[in-house]
Amino acid sequence: MSSDIPSLPRLTRDLTEPEPIPEAGIARANELMRSGRLFRYGEMGADQLDVSLLEQEFASFVGRRFCVGVNSGGGALFLALKVLGVQPGEPVLINGFTLAPVPGAIVHAGAKPVIVEIGLDYVIDLDDLRAKARSSGARVLMLSHMRGHVADMDAVVDACRELGLRLVEDCAHSLCARWRGKTIGTFGDAAAFSAQTYKHLNAGEGGFLVLDDPDMAARAIVHSGSYMLHAQHLSSPGVDVLARHAETTPNFSMRMTALAAALLRPQLQELPRRAARWNAIHDRIAAGLARSQAVRLPIRHPDERYSATSVQFSLLGFEAAEIAAFLARTKARGVPIKWFGADSQVGFTSAPRHWRYAGEQGDLTQTHQVLAGLFDIRTPVSMTDDECDLAAEIVREAIQSVISDRTGTGQAREATARQRMAG
Repeated sequence: MSSDIPSLPRLTRDLTEPEPIPEAGIARANELMRSGRLFRYGEMGADQLDVSLLEQEFASFVGRRFCVGVNSGGGALFLALKVLGVQPGEPVLINGFTLAPVPGAIVHAGAKPVIVEIGLDYVIDLDDLRAKARSSGARVLMLSHMRGHVADMDAVVDACRELGLRLVEDCAHSLCARWRGKTIGTFGDAAAFSAQTYKHLNAGEGGFLVLDDPDMAARAIVHSGSYMLHAQHLSSPGVDVLARHAETTPNFSMRMTALAAALLRPQLQELPRRAARWNAIHDRIAAGLARSQAVRLPIRHPDERYSATSVQFSLLGFEAAEIAAFLARTKARGVPIKWFGADSQVGFTSAPRHWRYAGEQGDLTQTHQVLAGLFDIRTPVSMTDDECDLAAEIVREAIQSVISDRTGTGQAREATARQRMAG
């Protein structure tokens, strides 16, 4: 390690630290636990409506007609495919920068993932979308707004219209994001959101499916496991629509619990504040990283209003050993960084080459190259400005250390070669 690089203090903030649950959520959760009524439905009538109220509030917050609360974001994606009528063996398109629950939801539905290339700015390559849609015959695109990176949604919608594709949006990392003022999650036939810890809302686990079509909403409610208690849904297409599907739609038992909803409702009220702070944290760290010439930050469209809970950047031209040294140095300083180019899956991070269950794919050279140099820093909403600055400094120092070692090694080799020639 080069000795002329100053040593920085360690970041003491735990980057996996979530914000505490609001006191109102804790109080309601305690009430429910004392009552034992944790199931979202009550046989004696709607004796507790935590999930139904949350569904109604979430639909209003996003700007869609209907919302169905389920047990996970991945479950909501699976449910979206089922209500769109996706059949076993049917191809479903997904962009290559996403996480394992997205192709997993497709396989869960019995369908086949078809992976579409991404570009240098981490969003879907529309030329490859057109090529893969035509070659596969797919009729559904599951578009992941991965880590809050939003593609040109006007162009995406135009491409879907041109190709005859139904659009499902994976919004696990994009709650509060917009494109030209329109809420992300309102562009497609359906959208799925997550309430897993480290997302914008935290119930430990949970998800939402939002949509506008009454028949699709009715099937989603029955699929989710409403038994014959459909009338307890406040975000509902109506008893008559539900009756059309009650005996032809299987129960998949994917319900959100009353306890999860109790934790989430007060968080939804605080979400605009939290999202604004998260973006401020993202922007401050990104500005610090941009001071390194070795860092490439994604170029964002001026019409994109992102909603970030982490920071992504690329390092190009680094060897595997250099990346290992870089990651070890940042981790030792209290800044663990996820790398999408690792040979094997680590923690929550995976890439298309790890999804062997997805079957053989076409050419993904561009995606593999982008992911090989893509890094991710989790940013808890509790980070201070000073901690943001220190985290960025630690990353820059680690990068410079690797570069200095590379230069020093090269100079040593040249000196050795000169000595041999002189001898």
